[in-house]
Amino acid sequence: MVKIKLVRHGAKRSPFYKVVATDSRNAGDGKALERLGFFNPMARGQEVKLNLNIERINHWIGQGAQISERVGSLMKQAQKSA
Repeated sequence: MVKIKLVRHGAKRSPFYKVVATDSRNAGDGKALERLGFFNPMARGQEVKLNLNIERINHWIGQGAQISERVGSLMKQAQKSA
């Protein structure tokens, strides 16, 4: 099964998350099928905090992918701000 989830990157105490579509059998930081955006909770000033490719996420959902709870809330947040 394909899952759409966050994968943590960045340094200690400076998290940065990529939103990816991946096979649920892969490890948490395993190979991703496609990168769908990013989330930077530490963004300051003019930096972009959230960038999602909603069109591709909806494509994967149409193919049967399951989204994580956090990605679902980020999608709602992105649609409000757009």
